[in-house]
Amino acid sequence: MREAQTPLHTGFGPAVTAAEIAHDLDLTGQIAVVTGGSSGLGLETVRVLSASGARVWVPAIDPAAARVALRGIHGVEIWPLDLIDPVSIKSFATTFLARHQRLDLLVLNAGVMARPLFRDNNGNEGHFSINYLGHYRLTAMLWPGLLAAAKSRVVVLSSRGHQLSDIEFGDLDFRQRPYDKWMAYGQSKTASALFAVALDARGRQHGVRAYSVHPGMIVTPGIRHLSRHELDAFGALAPDGSPVIDPARDMKTVEQGAATTVWCATAPMLDSIGGVYCENCDIAPAEPEASIGVRPYAIDPEQAERLWKVAATLTGLDVATT
Repeated sequence: MREAQTPLHTGFGPAVTAAEIAHDLDLTGQIAVVTGGSSGLGLETVRVLSASGARVWVPAIDPAAARVALRGIHGVEIWPLDLIDPVSIKSFATTFLARHQRLDLLVLNAGVMARPLFRDNNGNEGHFSINYLGHYRLTAMLWPGLLAAAKSRVVVLSSRGHQLSDIEFGDLDFRQRPYDKWMAYGQSKTASALFAVALDARGRQHGVRAYSVHPGMIVTPGIRHLSRHELDAFGALAPDGSPVIDPARDMKTVEQGAATTVWCATAPMLDSIGGVYCENCDIAPAEPEASIGVRPYAIDPEQAERLWKVAATLTGLDVATT
């Protein structure tokens, strides 16, 4: 796997948009699911996939609000889903599989960032529960559809925030160490990257490939828990409150931020590659210390397998590999 974590030198760069990546792309007849698809990066991903011919299911906590946000985008179906609730996840997956035999593209885009301490009903720390366990549950339940497609892809939204924390297996839920919202977020994004590694290892022989993505630093509704002081510390906002856009410094528009997701979901050059962490529409370099790229611990196959076993135990779910 580590040998695969080598840039392809695609030439796209940080300023390319999702629509430019999808130019001349024909997804007619394909079925996609995009979590978090009614705002921010997810909304742009849905817009581009739909414009390319895909039928897109958008699971949403608030379907009414999602219908407003997605108005005018053709080929979209909106269904309720709350990633922190196992019953809700099962209901969505059961409904999807009752209506579609196959699933071509699964984009795990939804997530939370830097929230005060919260937990799910089983006591799992909230970032880990939503960003990782919820998507693990959903993928495991949709697995028959991914297999039935014969050639399918799963794209997991990680983040450069994974550099903040490795997986603390001895205290995943911050019961022994002091809670830190950034460490919680970072751990969940490392988990997301490792999820792609372990999922690809299970799926590749069946035509299911998985990728993790850093979209860039983008001002979306996901920043709602950050103060203006925190945003100013990141240099994210101009004095008038508008987002600073400078792709060379990883500060992107939503259209630019969704580009790597669409590239991972559709690029032919990735047909024989999977389990990799991508940024700027390319495979990112493995970097132990630099601000760019992916930390080796976030693509480590042994760590990925260890985390998979934790998730399988916590959820009672796994995927068939034979």
